[in-house]
Amino acid sequence: MRFVSYQKGDATGVAVQRNGEWRDLGEGDLLGLIRQGKITDASALGEGGPVDVGPLTLLPPLSRPPKILCVGLNYVDHAAESPYKEAPSYPAFFPRFATTLIGHGQSIIRPFLSEELDFEGELVAVIGKGGRHIEKTKALDHVAGYSIFNEGSIRDYQFKTPQWTVGKNFDGTGAFGPAFVTADELPAGGSGLKIETRLNGKVVQSANTSDMIFSVADLVSIASQAMTLEVGDVIVTGTPAGIGWARKPPLFMKEGDICEVEIEGIGVLRNPVRDERR
Repeated sequence: MRFVSYQKGDATGVAVQRNGEWRDLGEGDLLGLIRQGKITDASALGEGGPVDVGPLTLLPPLSRPPKILCVGLNYVDHAAESPYKEAPSYPAFFPRFATTLIGHGQSIIRPFLSEELDFEGELVAVIGKGGRHIEKTKALDHVAGYSIFNEGSIRDYQFKTPQWTVGKNFDGTGAFGPAFVTADELPAGGSGLKIETRLNGKVVQSANTSDMIFSVADLVSIASQAMTLEVGDVIVTGTPAGIGWARKPPLFMKEGDICEVEIEGIGVLRNPVRDERR
């Protein structure tokens, strides 16, 4: 099934798509539905009335995930265009924080401190069953579904220190959505899906999720060696080659731009770009 989280006035809610039609499940949040095990049980969700999601403000599918765990350098060609050149032998994990998240249609914010706002189209995996020391062969049993991320990165701040955290955590730079798609709707591990990023209609990244160095199963299993994964944790699985920083001349996002990330079988995440207002 396919879900969106929305805001209408002061209320937030969830809608589910059935037979091509969106049905309103009312107030609540997707994290609660995942915790209750309802996301693959149509009868447990109830019918809900029809709703036009077009005029609604779409939120990130999960606005406050317990953890957002991102992965760097997870495509060979992207590792080659980075300052590090070599593909990693262990996933380059780093955190993102919920204050960075925005939904489909909302503006990615270019901070007034920098002109180096870069795009990164990525597949998201959402944990549906927690655990520690998860075996790779069982790791996909812990994945509830998938979505899309545009991990806006402030490159000059990312490379100020060996730790990338600040450059990856400016407010309003983590576009997430529009929909959450349950795992049973997609190939195992979200593998074999075309992933493409477009800036103002021009393709700037194009790859396939099967090109990832570390698969979703790898990432779930390896991350769980160190930390307990919880229901609702988000794993942002890495971006392919084509980032703006690596181009000559560099290509960074600016006010008025439109950035889209499309993943086969999931949808299109579309966001305008605007400058931060002082």
